[in-house]
Amino acid sequence: MEHGQQVYWKCCSPLGFVVRRFNRRTPSDQVSAAENEQLEGLKTVTRNKGGWKTYPFIIGNEISEKLAMIGLHVNLITYLVQQLNMSNVQAAVTLTNFNGLNNITPLLGAYVADAHLGRYMTIIIGSLTYAIGIVMLTIDATFSSLRPPHCNAAKEVACQPASSAQKAFLYISFAFFALGSGGIKPCVAAFGADQFDQKNLKQRKQSFSFFNWYFFGLGIAILLSVTVIVYVQEHVGWTWGFGIPAVAMVISVIFFLVGSPWYRHVAPNGSPFIRLLQVVAAAYRKRRLSLPEDPAHLYNVEAETGVRLQHTDQFRFLDKSACPADEDFEDGKPLPWRLCSVQQVEELKCIIRTSPIWATGIVFTLAHGLQNTFTIQQARSMDRHLRSFVIPPATFHVFGILTLLACVPLYDRVFMPLARKVTGHERGITFLQRIGIGLFISIMAMVVAAFAEGARRKAALNAGLLDHPHRTVPFSAFWLAPQFILIGMSESFVSIGHLEFFYDQFPEHLRSLASALFSSITALGSYLSSILVTVVNRETSRGGRVSWLSNNLNKGHLDYFYWLQAVLFAVNFVIFLFCARWYRYKSIIADEDSLDSEKVALELVATDKLDDSRK
Repeated sequence: MEHGQQVYWKCCSPLGFVVRRFNRRTPSDQVSAAENEQLEGLKTVTRNKGGWKTYPFIIGNEISEKLAMIGLHVNLITYLVQQLNMSNVQAAVTLTNFNGLNNITPLLGAYVADAHLGRYMTIIIGSLTYAIGIVMLTIDATFSSLRPPHCNAAKEVACQPASSAQKAFLYISFAFFALGSGGIKPCVAAFGADQFDQKNLKQRKQSFSFFNWYFFGLGIAILLSVTVIVYVQEHVGWTWGFGIPAVAMVISVIFFLVGSPWYRHVAPNGSPFIRLLQVVAAAYRKRRLSLPEDPAHLYNVEAETGVRLQHTDQFRFLDKSACPADEDFEDGKPLPWRLCSVQQVEELKCIIRTSPIWATGIVFTLAHGLQNTFTIQQARSMDRHLRSFVIPPATFHVFGILTLLACVPLYDRVFMPLARKVTGHERGITFLQRIGIGLFISIMAMVVAAFAEGARRKAALNAGLLDHPHRTVPFSAFWLAPQFILIGMSESFVSIGHLEFFYDQFPEHLRSLASALFSSITALGSYLSSILVTVVNRETSRGGRVSWLSNNLNKGHLDYFYWLQAVLFAVNFVIFLFCARWYRYKSIIADEDSLDSEKVALELVATDKLDDSRK
């Protein structure tokens, strides 16, 4: 498959074909009838490959993955507490660790996609692996021998915990989930964005909206998860609640394969990690060399993609890896561990520059950990009646999802065009400005969450429910809606902004890695959440005191925990402002061949328009 992709994209790709035809014209610069026929065929291929027509097939796969993952994740704490007899803290730690693993494996998937299989095959293999995981979880929910005896916690008796074998089966299914997610998450968004040729002005403009509508599609999946899937889990049974996403995942693989004839592919370009390590090794080897005053004396070659990164004066010590010497060549070719190109050096600089922005996103994901753990337990203790209908606790996520779904089209169709007129920026505002707005909103979300929990706890005390944690507190669960709305609003800025930022600032052949780094934010945020929960639970329960995160929420102080989060978010926001002020966006230089390709592509677009007008 790898060889076939390379042959096609080197020999038969649209832009490659255009460049060859452009450079092989007759001396009199006349185009033969055969060439005209081939150019007409090229226009047909260009029209039929990539673009918005591929969106349903690609987003269909991602929607099914999210339908399974979110449907599992938002209510998994209920399954762990009620079916596996775990405590609230134990279930929260298990859930956040699982979420962390699920978002760290994309780094492995990015390596496989960029170095060996390509994004297309990695998505297919990841989807099949993911399907195995959810089928195993469905089996776990179906057979009672895989779970401990049911325990009525309301009677406040000791519950029998799950055995080692029962936990092992559950964790193996989690492992398949994580491996499958590692193949899907770093590739789907990047593969979707690959369908828009950045060298084509029209498609580049269309790509500005791709990530907005990509998240809109995910929002639809999450909405279905927190309503339909959660309702089925709570009122029909866990077997159906896990089985429906399993079927959806299998269907998504078939649907993704159906779109294969229309996909535009980017062939794997070797391990990105090796290229980056070569820069570090060469720079260390030449650490005593003096840098030339003129960067033009550094070793440089034309980029394979036709677009080179412009040299920057940040992290100058890495430029030493591009200082050529006689011993750096063998038979006229550079030794890769002794001499690197400016392009390689700038690729590593891109990753280093984005690292502080990446790090500030980790704290933001703490909010999602709370939404999926303690907030669900809060909702379970509150009055969830909507007239005669009792709303499942996890369904309160719908407020955040609906907000996200509303914000995406408003941002894309209203805010971005208006901002573009004011700022003159092609996207309205920069990536970092978008992220900063979202981070500020997340602080407000934690403040609102703290006030809401304080009011819930006060209502429980007034009702005499201090020692009755399983009774319903006479306080409407709809008071949780504002914090969900603010989190959804912040996600429409931060999450989409991060994904756009990484995809735009990373070189083309590192974009699977860019998507993986985006997922790793959630992974490390989940692990940080686990550490924070463990430390806070231990420190606040010293000396026989009741922990802030007690199983009895009425005795605990979950509101204090929210205030702590608000402080962390505020500190993180200040750090982000300093990082954003320091950051420099990448600058690119188009090689002459690339400019020729763009010229011919524009000629074809103009010809298409002329043909259409004549018709």
